[in-house]
Amino acid sequence: MNKSGFVFLMAVLAAFGAVVAPGVSSAQVDVNIEVRLPLPPLPPLPRFVFAAPPTVVVVPETYVYVVPDAEVDIVFYQGYWYRPHGERWYRSAGYNGPWKLLRAAQVPSTFGILPPGFRSVEPERERIPYQKVKKSWKQWEKERYWDSRRNGRDENGRHEGERHDRPGRAKGKGHDK
Repeated sequence: MNKSGFVFLMAVLAAFGAVVAPGVSSAQVDVNIEVRLPLPPLPPLPRFVFAAPPTVVVVPETYVYVVPDAEVDIVFYQGYWYRPHGERWYRSAGYNGPWKLLRAAQVPSTFGILPPGFRSVEPERERIPYQKVKKSWKQWEKERYWDSRRNGRDENGRHEGERHDRPGRAKGKGHDK
């Protein structure tokens, strides 16, 4: 091949490469920019102070204790006091605080299944002094105390102390309740 043929071949190959190469090998650049906006400010937790240790009532079918006579929602559970406010929960070792904001993962899952209106308390429900709850909550949970008591009722729904024969039991043979 002569010099002019070689130049012609190189020109054809260069032109062919210019047309084909962009489809064969292309570089791709992907840039992601993440902008984090600041979270909205927390609403202030309303101050609430108990003048004396609060009396509580157990929420049926749980081991959560609610303060029925407070103007704010406050519950006792597994040694801590909790207050919901807005979409957030706060926790304290004492019923008067100081209150620490909890991350969602720190909120006990039990709170998600509290029945609607859990703060409303029927007059016959047992009110428990703070000192008794503070002293006994671990034992009550371990022994499943409230499961057996049903808040003053036996497994058949009768008030404790009522004498009724158990179904299917004969009277007078040591089987009376």
